[in-house]
Amino acid sequence: MNDTPPPSGPALRKSLGLLDGVAIAASSTAATTSIGIGLGVTAGVVGLHLPAIMLLAFLPILGIAGAYSRLNKVEPNAGNGYVWVGRSLTPWLGFLVGWVNIVATIAFLAYTTAVTGSAMIQLAGEAGLHRLAGLALDPGSTAQTTAVGILVLVAVTLTAVTGVRTAARLQTGLLVFEYVVLLGFCGYGIVTGPHAFSLSWFDPFAIPSASALAQGLLLSVFCYWGFEAAFTVNEEVRDPRDASRAGLITLVTMLGLFLLGSIAFQRVLSEGELAGHGAQGLAYFGDRLASPPLAALPLVALMFSAVASLQAGVIPTARGMFAMSRDRTLGPVWSRVSSRYGTPALGTLLIGALATTVAALALVIPRLADMIMATVNAVGIVVALSYALTALAAAVRFRSLLREDWRQGVRAVVLPTLSAISLLGLGGYLGWSFYTSTDHLEVSANNGWFLLLTPLAMIASGFVAAAWAKWVRRSPYFHSGQGTDADAPQLLATSR
Repeated sequence: MNDTPPPSGPALRKSLGLLDGVAIAASSTAATTSIGIGLGVTAGVVGLHLPAIMLLAFLPILGIAGAYSRLNKVEPNAGNGYVWVGRSLTPWLGFLVGWVNIVATIAFLAYTTAVTGSAMIQLAGEAGLHRLAGLALDPGSTAQTTAVGILVLVAVTLTAVTGVRTAARLQTGLLVFEYVVLLGFCGYGIVTGPHAFSLSWFDPFAIPSASALAQGLLLSVFCYWGFEAAFTVNEEVRDPRDASRAGLITLVTMLGLFLLGSIAFQRVLSEGELAGHGAQGLAYFGDRLASPPLAALPLVALMFSAVASLQAGVIPTARGMFAMSRDRTLGPVWSRVSSRYGTPALGTLLIGALATTVAALALVIPRLADMIMATVNAVGIVVALSYALTALAAAVRFRSLLREDWRQGVRAVVLPTLSAISLLGLGGYLGWSFYTSTDHLEVSANNGWFLLLTPLAMIASGFVAAAWAKWVRRSPYFHSGQGTDADAPQLLATSR
């Protein structure tokens, strides 16, 4: 393999430590949002088997995390999967990984914008404000929640422009509050909940059908999505190994929180209550456990989580596009580094503008619950594809370890390969079930063709953009698959 150094490009300012990376990754994963909203959505698919599906989904994600960590050790780069897949497999698939991560995150930002607005409108209702300027406030209205959420998106984008250090400090404060509230309420719910604990909650074989299992797993993958945000700022940490540590710490923490939350929800709420409250699930959970004003604390935690994940979504996306721009696979505007802040400031602002546009376009789906379901399904499929390709890149890059050290080979090659196969199989099976579930197309979260065409459009647009980058921009990336690494003049040849 050719390990000659790639060309250098604009450098980002190194200012982060391990805890900063954990704060960014944890905020991007948004445990409180995933518990408050994702558990209800997932329960609508798998019933009272949330602990089982969360544990089962963790297994392939752990293999993916190992692949990210090992690849980051030999080649830290803000583009991470985009660079690693392009180098080890093919530049076309590498570009696709970078592209689908961008479009998936922009869709996620649009979804989280509405979730943030919903949490704020719910809080207003808790405070007794039910009408504003003659308009009845509705936390289930996509139009109202998006309008409020866009104001927050603008504010957090401006904060992200000033630097990841500033953002990490803000997110650390928000996370501390979120987790104190989450641990307190979930712990209390587990102890006092009226529904008996059952070991069947941990039995994946009791899930109603194979399609429910597949969809539940991809919804759970979506909940874990975001731990790799630590790797997108690996050029801004003082020690690149901190990015790997931050990603793994975040992932294990998320598993613990998801198990705690799923058990607590099932102890307190019935299956119908779990599946029926959607974006208002955490508020309903709080109301069942406490009286005002304490009952509003989980809702405040949800709002803080949504705000933090908005900012954490902007940051890694801007860094990924920064890396692609250095290679001329995207335009030069994305790699302009602010002399004042040492960040891709203009690119960060543009990400916020794109997310605002997509949030406005999502108004074609009037109910917030339907918009959430459509977004989560689409993002889950493309994220599974991105993870699988990155894991395969690790398996190819470190395949020689199978001959040199079989223990290292199992960790570096076999486990990532199995993780990739499982995620690709899940995505393919779910796509087929969407295709066969209906015979017509309509813009609805209940329409299988719409749910399938949305991720397919994301993937197809990636190949169109790749063709433009190769033949119009004439990016050197498509000749070597190597990305520009401004801060690592010499790549390491081995993973150990």
